[in-house]
Amino acid sequence: MKKILLILAIIISAQTSFAQKEAAFGDGEWFKFKMSYSNWLKAGNATLTVKDTKLNGKDVYHVLGKGWTTGMIKWFFKVKDRYESYFDKTTIMPYKFIRNIDEGGHTKNLEIDFDQKNNKAFVNDKKHKTKKTIETKPNIQDMVSTFYYLRNNLDTDNLKVGDEVKIDMFFDEENYGFKLKYLGEETISTDFGDIDALKFRPYVMAGRVFKEEESLTLWVSKDKNKLPLRIKADLAVGSLRADLEAFKGLKHPFKIVVKN
Repeated sequence: MKKILLILAIIISAQTSFAQKEAAFGDGEWFKFKMSYSNWLKAGNATLTVKDTKLNGKDVYHVLGKGWTTGMIKWFFKVKDRYESYFDKTTIMPYKFIRNIDEGGHTKNLEIDFDQKNNKAFVNDKKHKTKKTIETKPNIQDMVSTFYYLRNNLDTDNLKVGDEVKIDMFFDEENYGFKLKYLGEETISTDFGDIDALKFRPYVMAGRVFKEEESLTLWVSKDKNKLPLRIKADLAVGSLRADLEAFKGLKHPFKIVVKN
């Protein structure tokens, strides 16, 4: 649960080309995920919501991500996370990102404004009352906008097993490089029925949180929505699994092979 929104934001970035296609999402889309620890203990929930709004006179999408612990786990490790991203409706380039988290007493309260033209990030650390200006990579994404940017540009027709992708993100106060490998297709059983999915292996930093670089596996629906269906993570201690539990406001039909 502690890293679930980071996982969702990063590992959905599965693509090998950037051919412009019909939008994969729109105003009113909403996802809810259920998390379990070591495949049996309920750990918490997370939601992602998309809404139309304006920021400094510009038409943007505002995405709000929330994560929280539930059940027994919250009594010894309470999590309450809030992530927000404001990004351009056409280019999906972020203008503002907010990260306000409390993870077992570890807190952060960051507000980041992006100058995409001049490749700069203005980081306002509200907890420590500091402000910094940091150089960014061109066309930088934040950890939430990455998800939506790549959903819109995922060229599933040309994916080949073993294909890899690299993308530049800005996380907290630094540029973050990410690599992911496409593993092929798989039909998986979900709460909604059997669904054809695309399977990916993200590479993460081994250490305190993840057991090794190849600790994550992701399944995304093989349709125009590119729904994140399931995520499995082998942690330094135990494992974490997130499953799509509910959704609404999809832009395209949701394809189910066999209904439950």
